[in-house]
Amino acid sequence: MHNHTQKPHVKTQKKLLLMGLPNVGKSAIFSRLTGLDVMVSNYSGTTVEFTEGPSRFDHETYRLIDVPGVYNIQKSHDDAEAIAIKMLNDNPEGIIFVLDAMNLEPSLHLLLQVLEYDIPTIVALNRNDLSTHRGIKIDHELIARRLNVPVVPTIALLGDSLELLREKTSVLLNHPKTNHLKVPDENERWKTVEVLLKRAVMYPKPNGKETQQASFLVKPFPGIPIALLILGLVFGFVIGFGMGLRQWILLPFFDGLIFPWIELWVHRLIESPMLVEMLIGEYGFLIKGIEWPFALVLPYVVSFYIMMSILEDTGYLPRLAVLLDGMFKKIGLTGSSVIPLLLGYGCGIPAIMATRSLPSKKSRLSVAVMVSFAIPCVSQTGAFIALLVEYSLLALIMVFAVSIIALMIVGFVMDKIQPKAMPFTLMELPPLLVPTPKIIAKKIFLRIKHYIKDGAVPMIIAIFFTAIFYELGALSYLGERLSPLVSGWLRLPTEASTPLLLGVIRRELAVLPLIDMNLTTLQFFTASVVALFYVPCIAMIATLAKEFNIKTAIGVLLFTTFTALFLGGLIARIGALFL
Repeated sequence: MHNHTQKPHVKTQKKLLLMGLPNVGKSAIFSRLTGLDVMVSNYSGTTVEFTEGPSRFDHETYRLIDVPGVYNIQKSHDDAEAIAIKMLNDNPEGIIFVLDAMNLEPSLHLLLQVLEYDIPTIVALNRNDLSTHRGIKIDHELIARRLNVPVVPTIALLGDSLELLREKTSVLLNHPKTNHLKVPDENERWKTVEVLLKRAVMYPKPNGKETQQASFLVKPFPGIPIALLILGLVFGFVIGFGMGLRQWILLPFFDGLIFPWIELWVHRLIESPMLVEMLIGEYGFLIKGIEWPFALVLPYVVSFYIMMSILEDTGYLPRLAVLLDGMFKKIGLTGSSVIPLLLGYGCGIPAIMATRSLPSKKSRLSVAVMVSFAIPCVSQTGAFIALLVEYSLLALIMVFAVSIIALMIVGFVMDKIQPKAMPFTLMELPPLLVPTPKIIAKKIFLRIKHYIKDGAVPMIIAIFFTAIFYELGALSYLGERLSPLVSGWLRLPTEASTPLLLGVIRRELAVLPLIDMNLTTLQFFTASVVALFYVPCIAMIATLAKEFNIKTAIGVLLFTTFTALFLGGLIARIGALFL
């Protein structure tokens, strides 16, 4: 439960900072150490949010502050780093530093910077389950002795050892010690990290050729051909496995068993023709509300997340980031930008939020606009595949080709219109490992759960209201008003105005209704390009406003809508000349 009202007693409490890199499990530790009386605030004069709440340590309540995740506090490259530095200078009683077991080098480098502030510090060595499953052995006691700080291995998501962390933090707060290892010089700091990693960390070497493997994958040759091959295999698996799951399992299950049963009982129990149409008609809630999210989109969600999880757990994604670093720097970005861009193919909202880890505000805005403008989320991708693959595989490939070309153009334009800033990022290359099936399965389960909650449920609600408005004639009325645009400019049938209206709510709803329409291949392609660039869903616009400002959100909304409609009409006319 979030409480946005500042309480007077919170101000008088002693402060305890929770610090670390972005995405290391700080939020999970924070939620375990605090109760429900949690507050989300904007730091004064910025749009950067931080979370704070009361937490008890040995009979005394402290104000625990989840500091925005950063990579560096030597100089403030962005608002998050500036805020972290200000909080460190605001006399906190202590620091709980979350060290990432899966990304130790930059984590230790940031920890050494934090120790320079002479504040009592305890370290939570988090994500030990992932490192253990990958065969990585970390001597946390050696790290504790070398840095002279207490270190507690934790698994935040499961709550493992967090009570021990609380106990040891209580001891530190009652008997504060600041005689930590201090390394003021930047070059010496990196050398210290390097020596510590060699002594405290043992990586598995199944074939003894990890360094050579990594070298091959990050060099232009053969790195780029290998990357193209891997991405091609990913694309092929997403289509092939998703289509098989859809056609051979889900559609037969729903069409042969569930839908006939629903239709039978609706006709038996309901007499009103209008209500029957709302439930099982053209936009029938009980049919489309199941078919679209679960029979058409879910198969491709599952296949996409299988491949995404495998790429993550093999350690290939950081190598792809290094490989693309030179190319991305031509548009003012770093190779690490590939991570939020790839996340965008899952969902645009976490992709935009993941830009917080990028090294500059310029990078953040560029990547967020690129995600909003030209990357279809997994639900929309599934809708494109369901729509086009049976009619024209070439049209499907062309839609994604248009997406990639637009992505490069938007990145180039964003680089030109924003102030120049040479980006800098830290990327650690973990060993290449065979992924663990148990971890892969857990990731896929959590991501499907996330899709059902944040994708399928809002889609079902949107379909429910669509069914009502359709039967009441509201969609027909609006369709007639949009007829000059839809049938005149885009050369689509008038009923194609309905997907345009629904696409504002959910991106995939700009595509799914087209499946049941009798369109030509050119019309399918035109409508798909319009849907690709069309308004990002309401949730994405809200996220842009929250992460940046309302001006950015409105600008993206207007720009994407104009581009979608302009290109759609252009394609319809050019295509008509050749077909």
